[in-house]
Formats: sequence, structure tokens, C-alpha cells
Amino acid sequence: MRTALEQIVAWSPSVDPSAILLDESPAHPAGNALTAGYLSDQTLFEQDRHRIVSVGDDRFCIDLPPTGDERPLAAIILLDDMTPDRLHAVLRFWAATARGQPPPDNRLTRQRRMRLRQMLRAVDGHQTGCSYRDIAQILFPAHKIVPAAWRGDALRETTIRLVRDGLKHVRNGYRCLLRKTRRRR
Repeated sequence: MRTALEQIVAWSPSVDPSAILLDESPAHPAGNALTAGYLSDQTLFEQDRHRIVSVGDDRFCIDLPPTGDERPLAAIILLDDMTPDRLHAVLRFWAATARGQPPPDNRLTRQRRMRLRQMLRAVDGHQTGCSYRDIAQILFPAHKIVPAAWRGDALRETTIRLVRDGLKHVRNGYRCLLRKTRRRR
């Protein structure tokens, strides 16, 4: 039995903008081109059209219909709200296959990843019946929380927001984590 961290998940391009949709190229490129045969050698997991391929130290989720092994491949970019993320995923994949060194995945910044970790811990505490003050003491052990000043403590508001935002992720699913956050206009 695999743990959640060991389980391989192949996401559909309609859900995950980093999942790359490939198909046979309508034209033969002038230079070297990526082929399905190359991807077969790199495949870690395959189910129907979905593959997880390993290129260098990175893994990529690929959606590829049955094709000839030596036919050149083309990327299909869906034009929707997630097009910038899709383009970044294709550029990362191309850099990994062409140069062996993809740029970092920029969907989650280090700060965002830390906040998500805090949100999940806060939700766990909230769902087990802990008070906001108890949750704050666990999340921020370096901060001395004075019970008499708790109502006016900025950490109280931070903890409440962490629980609120974490519950929103739990209720609405975690798919929003697959997309890069953007400022609304």
C-alpha cells in the first residue's frame, strides 16, 4: 500500500494547467523533435492517454493519444483562463527535454507553500475542537500569548484567517492549488 506522498496521480489538462496535452505534429519540424518513443523510455506511469514521465529530476503529467513512436509531437495549448500556466508548463517540459534543466514550477511560491501548510494545520486543530488561542500557540510557539490581551492580539486575527481560508480549501476542493494565483483586475 502506498502513502499519499508515494501515490502517482495523473491529472487531466482540463483540471491541471501543468498537464501537457500532446498529439502528432501536423508538420515535420526541420530540426530534432520530441517523439512518443522518447517519452516511452521516460514513462513512470501510464493509464489510457495519461502518462507521468520523468525528465531529469522533474516529473511531468502528459496527455498523449496513441501515436506512432517515431512521429514528431506537438503541444496543444488550450486557450482559456489558465493559458499562461499552460504555456509555462510546456516551456518547462521543453527545457527539461532539450537542455535537461527546467525552470522552477512557479505556481506556488515558498511563502504560499508555508501559508498552505499553516492553514492545513489550523484546520486540523479547528476540526478537533481546539480554540483559536490553542491553535495560535501551536502555530506560533515563539510568540508569547497573554490570555488577557488575546482579544486584541494580531495573532488572533491571523489564526482566524488561517482557519477560514483553510476551511475554504477543504470545502471547495484543493484544485485551486494547481493554478498560479493571480491578482484580480
